[in-house]
Amino acid sequence: MMDTPGQQIIRQWFLSKNWEQFAFQQEMEEVYLAGNSGLLNAPTGSGKTFAMFLPFLAGYINKHPTDYKTRQNNGLRMLWITPLRALTNDIRKAMQTACDELDLPWRIMTRTGDTSAAEKAALKRKLPEVLLTTPESLHLMLAQKDYPKLFQNLEVVVVDEWHELLGTKRGVQVELGLSRLKHLGKNQEIRIKNQDGPLETSDSTNVLVPDSGFLPLKIWGISATIGNLEQAAEVLLGNDIAPDRIKMVRAKLEKKIVIESVIPDNVETYSWAGHIGIKLLPQVMEIVARSKTTLIFTNTRSQSEIWYHAILDKYPEYAGIMAMHHGSLDNDIRNWVEQALHNEALKVVVCTSSLDLGVDFRPVDTVVQIGSPKGVARFMQRAGRSGHHPGAISKAYFVPTHSLELLEGAALKQALKNGVYESRDPILLALDVLIQYMVTLAVSDGFRANSLFKELKTTFGYADLKRAEYNELLDFITRGGKTLAQYDEFLKVEIENGLYKVNSRRVAMRHRLSIGTITSDVSIRVKWLSGGSLGTIEESFVSRLKPGDNFWFAGRSLEFVRIKEMTAFVKKSNKNKGMIPSWMGGRMPLSSQLSAVLRFKLDEVAQGIEQDVEVKALKPLFDIQRQESHLPRSNEFLIEHFESRNGHHLLFYPFEGRLVHEGMASLLAYRISKIKNASFSIAMNDYGFELLTDDNLPWQEALKKDLFTIDNLLDDIQHSLNANEMARRRFRDIAHIGGLIFTGYPGQPVKGKHLQASSSLLFDVFSEYEPNNLLVRQAYNEALAFQLEEFRLRAALQRIQKQKIIIKYTERPTPFAFPILVDSLGREKFTTESLEERVAKMTQQYQWDADPQPRKPIRKRGL
Repeated sequence: MMDTPGQQIIRQWFLSKNWEQFAFQQEMEEVYLAGNSGLLNAPTGSGKTFAMFLPFLAGYINKHPTDYKTRQNNGLRMLWITPLRALTNDIRKAMQTACDELDLPWRIMTRTGDTSAAEKAALKRKLPEVLLTTPESLHLMLAQKDYPKLFQNLEVVVVDEWHELLGTKRGVQVELGLSRLKHLGKNQEIRIKNQDGPLETSDSTNVLVPDSGFLPLKIWGISATIGNLEQAAEVLLGNDIAPDRIKMVRAKLEKKIVIESVIPDNVETYSWAGHIGIKLLPQVMEIVARSKTTLIFTNTRSQSEIWYHAILDKYPEYAGIMAMHHGSLDNDIRNWVEQALHNEALKVVVCTSSLDLGVDFRPVDTVVQIGSPKGVARFMQRAGRSGHHPGAISKAYFVPTHSLELLEGAALKQALKNGVYESRDPILLALDVLIQYMVTLAVSDGFRANSLFKELKTTFGYADLKRAEYNELLDFITRGGKTLAQYDEFLKVEIENGLYKVNSRRVAMRHRLSIGTITSDVSIRVKWLSGGSLGTIEESFVSRLKPGDNFWFAGRSLEFVRIKEMTAFVKKSNKNKGMIPSWMGGRMPLSSQLSAVLRFKLDEVAQGIEQDVEVKALKPLFDIQRQESHLPRSNEFLIEHFESRNGHHLLFYPFEGRLVHEGMASLLAYRISKIKNASFSIAMNDYGFELLTDDNLPWQEALKKDLFTIDNLLDDIQHSLNANEMARRRFRDIAHIGGLIFTGYPGQPVKGKHLQASSSLLFDVFSEYEPNNLLVRQAYNEALAFQLEEFRLRAALQRIQKQKIIIKYTERPTPFAFPILVDSLGREKFTTESLEERVAKMTQQYQWDADPQPRKPIRKRGL
């Protein structure tokens, strides 16, 4: 088959740069030019941006083979959606370079939260051919008057890093935005076919091409490997594209990743719990010294601040060649760091997930992961930041933050070897996002109820939306629903001749300021007294500061001066000690895929298979565990019991992640207490959980009564946990997204305690007067799905029911138990001792023999 003119020009461009066009790039070119939509699955650093962008250019050249170098003012042709603003700069530069070298007089521009007002105004006056944006900015564009004109020439929408958006409410935003753009595109095609005159526009955004499957607008997603790629494509594309027009393009490239765990010198004396891992700093800095440029990934922003501070304190020679990058730093700081990485001016950068995605830093040859990333896909994404170009080897080091985490390192390597990746489950019927979207359309040109409902039904997320539920939402945005009808604040949308429209300028302005689904504690900007911004920290942290207090942020020692108009003013401090901000979010739970591989590794250990260096290093601890208690096989479930001056300790080891353990601990405590009333103290980590009581309760009797049954599970969960309080916490975010509470104007945000009070009041009012309120019901469903992982909890219980229960009565905490007990120390309300001091006391209290000898058998009780 002969190449088209556009393909020939692209081939010549590849040759001019001495690049090889991979097979998947050629396949992508063919299916794109054939008019298909679909999903491109390619590993990081494989050239996936050009795989998508260059076929689009080839298609344009095919349409204008003689004058493509001179045609200007083409209107917006490609919309490129990314999950992170940081991705847009690199992608824009790469695209602009390609256009310049092909003599295309095109502009590639960005529109994100960092885009200045002047740049946004320029975009309104003259649209570029390619616009890079975020889900939030796309919805802001849909909130403009006459927005269909912006997209009248649009040919393709590309959603980059779709795996990061799938399973989030931002992903739902993308689904809704695409549904609107697709239908605008269909109407444009109908207008072209209607030669007798223009199409009637009173309800034009809802006219479908009957059963044709024709879709002039192409939709493409780019995704790394996840466990449910086919479903990911289905969610992205919706159900209104003909199946023969949907293609999956896979880059069958073997990305070689070399993973090495940093082994502590003595696992018996290494940290037992926590998420810092700072004791291995010397070994980490040896890796940094051997490398050209290193990214040190941490799982939290607080952890990145701690590591940056520690390196600067112990290795001052790195001042000037080290930087930090996380989402709360000022945009100018982050841009400087990214540019310095490109320019090879930095030796090491301590970072978080803000550098997980897409950014091409070729000088980076080494990645260090501090602590378990808790997911296979996340670790692969971060490892791919090194050797970020085709054919290069990615080198990654795994640094455990406590001894047993080394087993997670072995599990990560096994999972990557087996190609085990997490699935991203899509969110269904996110009614808070839908309410926001409906008001967005009403703020711009308005919508008609019947036609919008048909449009929503073409999306994956709202395919099961019932008309009765939709009518409730319409009633809510126009009349405040059954409960809020008396309050003008909630009467946002008016109906004019069947058109749902926002006429109030105040409502429109406040809504545009609130568009988005990212919710967090109220942020306080941190500025120097002399001027200049460092970034943002959360109000809850600033509220604890007094003038003169010292804290570390953005890698600097700062003295808090005062707070004014939601800005914390600071000056430089010479003190070496100070508090480090904490941000909402907490620890990431172990993924179900990684936990399954972890149990597989533990089964190997129980069988005496010690082929992994991590397992060999952990042999002293496993030997102690085997002697003091038991190493469970895959068909066994271990329960331990011991007594101390604190009471009776009952420990369970599902190895399912802390969220599942939190729910299971409360569930089992409730079921045991049904036999005899009791109070429990609960602690958990990713490997197991503890129930601590004053009395020795009849838990053996509960076992005989099928303690792990899934019968009446939801009812027991409701009784065992404060489901009402969990739903109340979820409702705050739902109320924010759904526009029930206003978070404030720029520079004048509403205080967090006021937002909490407002959302709690609404939750109570709905619960009392409208118990079937859709948003309250959504809050309970989200609490079960996201906070308790109810589906995963159910599966874990079913697995345990099939296993043999092994009960061990021990004299003291075992190596499996000790980290859980250490974790419980942080839950005490008052103490004057540091966590390290208390761990040291526990270590002295429960001494193990590093070279265990056979002991007298422990007396067995109970079953």
